[in-house]
Amino acid sequence: MSTSTANTTFAATTLLVVFVFTIAAVQTTRGAGAVTTPMGSLQDITYATRLWSAMQSEKLVGAKAEKLKPFFGGARPHGIILELVYRNLTVGNHSGFLVVKKNYNGTDVSVANVERNRAKYLSSITVMYRREKGYDEDNQNWFWVKYRPDGSLFKKDMNGKTIALAGRILKGKTRDENGGCIYCHSSARDGDYVFYPEIRVPPVND
Repeated sequence: MSTSTANTTFAATTLLVVFVFTIAAVQTTRGAGAVTTPMGSLQDITYATRLWSAMQSEKLVGAKAEKLKPFFGGARPHGIILELVYRNLTVGNHSGFLVVKKNYNGTDVSVANVERNRAKYLSSITVMYRREKGYDEDNQNWFWVKYRPDGSLFKKDMNGKTIALAGRILKGKTRDENGGCIYCHSSARDGDYVFYPEIRVPPVND
């Protein structure tokens, strides 16, 4: 084989390898995107961070959050004692309906003790936020998050991976496969994924 023929063969082989790896990379990227990953994707984590910042700015969470009247909750996985806030909130260019549960737990937790020392008993903050149309039409476009009191995300070990609890928690290919927040809240009486009758969820505008 001549030198020119060998060089041509090597170049063609190199181009084929590059092409194969490029296709594989594209397929992997698509598979890891928000469309196919139910929760814990980079997009979910980024959005959860933006959502926390918006809530913090409105004094709904964080050290300067408005103190609401706690009440007995008692339903796992939420707190024995709860604080509940619900309202519209703007994140970026979207205004959506927000429901925040502050979950208080502990061996001696009570309404009175929580009022005396919220920081001692606050175990998590669970949030459902109505995103724009097309986010998750199967489940009324709700975005779900479980935060620690400092705004960091809870994580769950699944199939050998550690996944952040943000996004579509948990969305399966069929309704029977849905679990976590979606599975539980889909049984809400009024069909709006909210268990409290006093909360009226407005329609998605965009």
